[in-house]
Amino acid sequence: MTPAKVVLVGADGCKAGWIAVRSEPGSTRRDPDTAPSVDVFPSFAALLAAIPDDAIVAVDMPIGLPEFSQKGGRGPEALVRPLLGARQSSVFSIPSRAALYADTSGFTTIEAWYAAHIRASEAAKATSNPPRGVSIQAFGIFSKIREIDTLLIARPELRGRIFESHPEVAFCRLNGDQAMLLPKKIKGSVNPAGMAERKELLCRHGYDMDFFDRPPPRGAAADDFLDAAAMMLIAGRIASGEAKPFPDPPRADGFGIPVAIWA
Repeated sequence: MTPAKVVLVGADGCKAGWIAVRSEPGSTRRDPDTAPSVDVFPSFAALLAAIPDDAIVAVDMPIGLPEFSQKGGRGPEALVRPLLGARQSSVFSIPSRAALYADTSGFTTIEAWYAAHIRASEAAKATSNPPRGVSIQAFGIFSKIREIDTLLIARPELRGRIFESHPEVAFCRLNGDQAMLLPKKIKGSVNPAGMAERKELLCRHGYDMDFFDRPPPRGAAADDFLDAAAMMLIAGRIASGEAKPFPDPPRADGFGIPVAIWA
């Protein structure tokens, strides 16, 4: 891949906030002096404040929310699932904006968290056809989806810099449109063989294995680190014009925010 002329950032949500893998213009990824950096930020706004205004960011988080949810998702989900074979369960549908914003309070107890999940599910059922609630997995990232959504509503200029991607779609596209053979996790625990398969693929695209041998930053898991590294490669593909959006061209939500998974 030709070195990009802008800063490239791959981001993923993590326990401490957001993990970001960053590459400077002209870096080769195998040169220790220009190797990517990895950091954790407490908020997406903090991540943006730490990078140049023209940086390209690919993030593993849904961008663009439906007012009414149809079976199969917003559109991008249904397009990418067939690419992934046994890995397609990693792509879950996003409920309506009303469900995402049904309860935005901070949760100080587990009981409050579950009560908020119920409220979000009720809002989702009222704004979907057929009526569908919210999975615990999806609800767990609602606050992070809202972080990006509120930024893109308030700052429309960011819409040409921040792009939604998805790790398994990214790995598939980087692997010549062949889905990964092994799962990254099994029953919620990291699968070493699946991680190794993905590390080897990322190294074929310019990373050095030493980069992945380090422990992930505090507050991020090993799979978050790997996903952010994949997202950075997609940011490079977007910057060079190699990436493809699903759908092509992207759709737009009610605020004009583009809706597409890029890879």
